[in-house]
Amino acid sequence: MAKTSLGRLAYVLALVGGILLILLSVLSFVGMAFMTSIGLPGLGLFAGFGAIVGIILGIIAIYLSKRVTELLSAVVLIVVGLLGGGIGGPLVLIGGILGLVSKYVH
Repeated sequence: MAKTSLGRLAYVLALVGGILLILLSVLSFVGMAFMTSIGLPGLGLFAGFGAIVGIILGIIAIYLSKRVTELLSAVVLIVVGLLGGGIGGPLVLIGGILGLVSKYVH
């Protein structure tokens, strides 16, 4: 019983974290367009690169959240959580850790 609810919590955290990673990265990308229009192209380029990486990490987190209780998916989610930023990254990280713990809890 505890294994199922822990796995479900890990799934929800990884899913919500992935969605937040995508949403915040899209907002950052919009901010990048604003930065380049006011004459700060270097700062805008840096924000644009980070936004694209955040979107890719969010897509990976959403895709792997369905299999968070599998060993490889949990480890990849932990890495995605470490690389992701904002509030989404730590949520994915916690989801991956809980998925890994739920794999070995008896």
